[in-house]
Amino acid sequence: MSLAGRLLIVLSAPSGAGKTTLCQGLLARHPDVARAITCTTRPPRPGERDGVDYYFLSPGDFEARVQAGEFLEHARVHGHRYGVLKSEVLTRLRQGQDVLLNLDVQGAATVRAAAAQQAELQAALVSVFLAPPSMAELEARLRHRGTDSAEVIQQRLQAARVELARWREFDYLIISSTMAEDLRRMEVILEAERMRVGRARLPEALGVEAAALQPQPG
Repeated sequence: MSLAGRLLIVLSAPSGAGKTTLCQGLLARHPDVARAITCTTRPPRPGERDGVDYYFLSPGDFEARVQAGEFLEHARVHGHRYGVLKSEVLTRLRQGQDVLLNLDVQGAATVRAAAAQQAELQAALVSVFLAPPSMAELEARLRHRGTDSAEVIQQRLQAARVELARWREFDYLIISSTMAEDLRRMEVILEAERMRVGRARLPEALGVEAAALQPQPG
């Protein structure tokens, strides 16, 4: 299937800004949007299934794939390696699905660089940065989660300042509001991207596409 009209959606945000919630909302409301399954070297947790939650690889297999250039992006997190295969993304796009990647700022930069080397991915790529309305609100959201110590929260806030400085690297900026409003804005972006002339197609019944290819009289 042609990739025409399909989107590779990269969403980034500082920790606590709400990108995971936004991704979950988008996936729940749009069955044609698929989460790219990530490869990892960490052991499966109870209930996790290979090929559904993650692709679980041995460290050796993961490294071999890195050396073969098979990953769209990869990173080491808390002692384990994670990465998204190019084949995973391209297969889903060719099956007629939009593909959603939830990445940090560095991961998004890696995907942009990789897509620049492959026309199919470049044509599908749309990047969105989700920013909090203020640092005070971001701190409040991090504290509300109740999962981090005060020291870790300050580390996350410092990292957020670095990430926020790179917002201009993305195609779109959403200033986070409510969960419902963030999702609405994301849907508006995707709808507009699908109607771009480079992705859209006129109905065959109009007969315009074929006619446009015919030589015009001088």
